[in-house]
Amino acid sequence: MSEMAQTAEEATVRRPDLSNARLRKRYAAERRFRLYGLLAVLAAVGMLAVLLGSIVLNGYSAFLQTHIALDVHMDETVIMAEGDTPEAMADANYRALVFKAIERRFPSVRDMGEQRELHRLVSGGAPRAIKDMVLDNPALVGTTQTVWVKADDEIDMLHKGYVDRTLPENRRLVNDRTLGWYDSLREADLIELQFNTTFFTGTDSREPEQAGILGAAVGSFLTLFVTLLLSFPVAVLAAIYLEEFAPKNRLTDLIEVNINNLAAVPSIVFGLLGLAVIINFFGFPRSSPLVGGIVLALMTLPTIIISARSALKAVPPSVREAALGIGASRIQTVTHHVLPLALPGVLTGTIIGMAQALGETAPLLMVGMVAFVVAVPSGFTDASTVLPVQIFLWSDSPERAFVEKTSAAIMVLLAFLITMNAVAVFLRKRFERRW
Repeated sequence: MSEMAQTAEEATVRRPDLSNARLRKRYAAERRFRLYGLLAVLAAVGMLAVLLGSIVLNGYSAFLQTHIALDVHMDETVIMAEGDTPEAMADANYRALVFKAIERRFPSVRDMGEQRELHRLVSGGAPRAIKDMVLDNPALVGTTQTVWVKADDEIDMLHKGYVDRTLPENRRLVNDRTLGWYDSLREADLIELQFNTTFFTGTDSREPEQAGILGAAVGSFLTLFVTLLLSFPVAVLAAIYLEEFAPKNRLTDLIEVNINNLAAVPSIVFGLLGLAVIINFFGFPRSSPLVGGIVLALMTLPTIIISARSALKAVPPSVREAALGIGASRIQTVTHHVLPLALPGVLTGTIIGMAQALGETAPLLMVGMVAFVVAVPSGFTDASTVLPVQIFLWSDSPERAFVEKTSAAIMVLLAFLITMNAVAVFLRKRFERRW
């Protein structure tokens, strides 16, 4: 009997020890799980920081452009060679004025080959800047003006420090002769960095120093306007019908399954649909915001429908019951009570869908918005491109200067996306109601 009591006493002593050991293991496992989660978040934030850091480091210099000061003589015999009317002055040989100005800066350069190389110090758009000055103020004719003109992209890269001067001449972007001319300009304080307004006011160009994003930005705006105009009303009406009025049967179940599946379809499939049906069958103009907007609207519809249905479903049933109880019809209940309460969620889903459409490239490539467009589109049927496609085009260009232009355009696109998502968060926080 005493042995049995002793055994029971020992078991009683061991039981708390076993429980404490299990508790310690469980708490240790919880701490490890929290640590793994924290490490995962830190890893994701670190990778995002590396990505954004590399984009900013490569792209911030695109907001600055190297300019060279030239003493340009507005030679009357050149500018008014065909007459003194604005049309005749616009057709004058302003390139000759720029070339003479830079030749006067380096009078020792006499060889024709070296002179052609000297002319390449300045951008091909420099004569256009001189022409604009003369047309804006014809009184400048016959005078000598100090004009800051854009440098060529190779000189721009050299001035920004992207050219390694220690490399042999045959491996450098610029040769020794050009380096000497650049050093001479720098010693005379005739070369400097200025804010690159052309990046925001110019359109696409073969010359990196003349390239800008205005045409692509306007094309993106027109395309998103068509997308919103087509997708928002259709998606909201479809969500209201499916959530509030549609009977629960196999047909509606099939529709819901297909809507969810369409949200996961690769975007390039919608581009193929637009190419085959909208362009080839219906004959809509290729490379236009109208076609791009229709394609993006088809792609965005499932996202807005799903988010709108979730917002409608979040409205408490008591709201519907109260409205029906005081005599409102079903359509009055939805339009006067349910939809206004669900509108913040609907708008949030719409903005997120628009942000997704803004960043799409593949479907727009299929409908021809990859074309080289130098004019700002003025209508929905004009040829245009969008910011993601512009980034794609610049990233495929061989010039080193387009690398910074690509990163800078990505920064602008990210700014638009962050702004749109911030607006979505603001709307959700501002108008949401807690039940």
